[in-house]
Amino acid sequence: MTGIDVLLDEISPYQSRRVVVECDSHTTAAYLLDARGRIRVPVWLANHESAPLTSESAGLYEGRAPLMPEAYTKHPQGRPRFDPDHLRAVWFEEGDGVALIDEEGLLAVIPGWAEADSGLPGYAREAIGRSAYAWELDSVRGQLWPRVVHAEAYWDWRRASGAWRSVQRTVLSHLNRHVGEPGHYWDVSDGHPPLLRVSERPPTAGRPFTILSTVGMCGQRMPTLDRYMADTSQHARVELALATTLPAHHAARVFRWIGAFPWRAVTWFGTGHTVKWLDNPEDRAMRGGAGAVLLLEDPSPLVTDPRHLPPDTSGLSFHGDPVRWLWIVPITRPEHLFAKEHDSATLVEKLAAEGRSWVLG
Repeated sequence: MTGIDVLLDEISPYQSRRVVVECDSHTTAAYLLDARGRIRVPVWLANHESAPLTSESAGLYEGRAPLMPEAYTKHPQGRPRFDPDHLRAVWFEEGDGVALIDEEGLLAVIPGWAEADSGLPGYAREAIGRSAYAWELDSVRGQLWPRVVHAEAYWDWRRASGAWRSVQRTVLSHLNRHVGEPGHYWDVSDGHPPLLRVSERPPTAGRPFTILSTVGMCGQRMPTLDRYMADTSQHARVELALATTLPAHHAARVFRWIGAFPWRAVTWFGTGHTVKWLDNPEDRAMRGGAGAVLLLEDPSPLVTDPRHLPPDTSGLSFHGDPVRWLWIVPITRPEHLFAKEHDSATLVEKLAAEGRSWVLG
C-alpha cells in the first residue's frame, strides 16, 4: 500500500492491544490490533471525498478503508483530515478498549466487547446509524463519556508516585489481619503494568502450610467483563492465593505467569474458571503432573482436615469494588477437559470424592 499516513500508533499499558489510526486520500480509519498484530476491530472515522450511495465491495479487512455510504455519514461530501498533533488515545482501565480524542472532543470509542467477526464495530462521531464500518457515537455518548473520563483519571492516578504504594499497603494490611504475619515478598512483574508482588504467610502452630498471595492484581479491573454482565463491579477485582507445603520460593513461581494473565490474554478470572498451565520450564518441577489450574473462591469442599480451613479473606474493597481472593488448585489435563465437558462444580465434586486437597504439596 502507498500513500497512507499513520496519524497515531500506540500500544496499551498492558502490551496486549494496539491502536493504529491511518489516513489515505479517501478515508481515515482506526484499527484495534491484538498482541500478535492481528486486526480485531476496524472502525471507519471519516470520508475525505464524496460518499458513495452504497457500500463498497471491499472493506476494512482488505488492506484499505472503504468510503462510508452517504446515508451513514454526517459529511456526505467529505471532511478535512484529522490533525495528528491533536489526536490521542485513552485506554480503558481494563486495557481491552480505547477511546480516541481530538480537538473537538470524543472522536471514537472501541469498547472491549467490540468484535469485527460478530458485526460489532466501534463507535465514530462522524457516523450516523449503524453500518458494518462504524456505529453512531452520538446516541451512546452519554453512557460512554463517563467511562472515558474515569479512564483518564485512572491513568493519571497510576502515574502518581504514591499509587502503587496505596495498592500495596491496602492489600498487605488486609492479609496481615486475615491470614497472618508476613514472610518473604517477591516481585513477579515483568516491567510494565500490572505491577505484581507475592506475599508469603509462613506456617503457624495451627496451620501446617504456607499461604502465598498476590499483591496488586486488584489495582486494575479485569478485562472483558462487560461482554457477559451489566454490573461488573462484583467481579472486577481479584487477588490469587495458593496454599502449599512446598518450599515457598518454588511454589511462588506460578504467579509469574498467572498473576498478569487476565491483562495479557485479555480475559477475566472468576470462581470455577480453569486455566491451562503455560509451559514454563522454571515451575515445571513444582507443578508435577498438573496441566491446568482451577480457581475457587471457596475451596472448603476440598478440605481434608477440618482443623485447617481456608482463611476468610473477604471484606476488602478497592476503588469501590469488592476484592475477591481466588485460590489456585492445580489439576491435570484430563481434569481440565472434564471441567470443560461438564462444569467446574461437577469437577469439584469429583475431586472431593477422590480426597483431593486444596493444599499443594
